[in-house]
Amino acid sequence: MRLAVFVPAPFATISGGYRYDQHIVAGLRALGHDVQVHELAGDITAAAAAAWSALDAPVLPVIDGLALPAFAALGEAVAGRAIGLIHHPLSNENGLAAADHARLHAIETALLPRLARVITTSATTAQQLAAEFAVPAAALRVVTPGTSPAPRSAGSAGPGCAILSVGALVARKGHDVLLRALARLTDLDWTLTIVGSADRDPAHAGKLAALIAELGLGSQVRLAGEIGADALGTLWQGADLFALATRWEGYGMAIAEALKRGLPIAITAGGAAGADLPPEAASICLPGDHEGLSKALRRMIFDAPLRRMMADAAWHTGAALPDWPEQVQAFAAALA
Repeated sequence: MRLAVFVPAPFATISGGYRYDQHIVAGLRALGHDVQVHELAGDITAAAAAAWSALDAPVLPVIDGLALPAFAALGEAVAGRAIGLIHHPLSNENGLAAADHARLHAIETALLPRLARVITTSATTAQQLAAEFAVPAAALRVVTPGTSPAPRSAGSAGPGCAILSVGALVARKGHDVLLRALARLTDLDWTLTIVGSADRDPAHAGKLAALIAELGLGSQVRLAGEIGADALGTLWQGADLFALATRWEGYGMAIAEALKRGLPIAITAGGAAGADLPPEAASICLPGDHEGLSKALRRMIFDAPLRRMMADAAWHTGAALPDWPEQVQAFAAALA
C-alpha cells in the first residue's frame, strides 16, 4: 500500500495528535507499506495544492484534520479520494473568534461528508461527525490510539502531592479551570507542573501566566513548556496525581498515558475524556466546573491512601489498553 499523509509542519512536534500520526506512520512503514509524509509549511493552501498535484494515481491520500482547511479550495479533487484522519473537529477549539469558528465549521461541513473515508480516534468523535457534519456512517471508522510500554510511576515520595498536567496551552485544555480549582486549596501541600507548548496560542499562554500570578500560585505552579521525551518521562515518574480540566478531547492520549503509568486521575469529562474511565481510578467532573474539580482534588491531595487505591485501579486499567502494533493493524484495516 502506498500512502501520502498530509500534516501541517512541523511533524516532529510531540503533541497528542501528531504522536498518533507518528506511531501510525512508523508502524505502517514497519509492516512494509510505502508512507510519505507531506509537511505543509508557509502558505499551507499553496503547499497543499502543489503536493496534491504531484500525487501519483495509485497513492492513497490521508489528510490529518489539522491540515483539512488547506484543502478547502480542492474540494472536488479531494472528494471521494482522500481519507480524513480526524482527532476532533477544528471548529471545536475553544477561544476561537466567531468568524474563525464559522470559517472552520463551513470547511468541515463541506469536506468531511464527501471524503472517501473518515478515521476518528474515538467513538465520541465519530458520533459527532455523523450528527453534526453528516458524515455517512458507512464512511466512518474508529481507531483509538495505542499505548507504549511504560514503567509504573513511583511518585514524589512527598512531602506534598506532585500534580502533573499535560496539554498544549490552548483554551480547550482548560488549564485555567485547573488553576482556579487549585487556588482554593492553598491550605494543602501540592505542586503543579503543566507540560505543553505555548506556540499554538501565545496569547492564551500569556493569560495563563498572568492568571498564575493573579491567583498567587507562582511558588506552586510551573509552566514547563514543550519538553523532550526523557524530561517528560522523569515528570511522569515523579508524579503523584494527573489532572486535566479539558473542555473537549477527541480521545485523550495524556489520560491514557496516565493510566498506563498507574496514576490516579482528576479530570473534567469534555468530549471523550471520561470515556471508559473506571470511577475507582478517576474523579470526573463536568467541563468548566472548577468548584467540583477543587472538591475532588482536595480529597485526592489530602488522602494519600485513597490515591494509592486509585493508582492500583489505574495501573490495572492501563494494562488492558491496546498497544501501538495492534492499533497500526487496525488502522491498516480501516484503509482497506
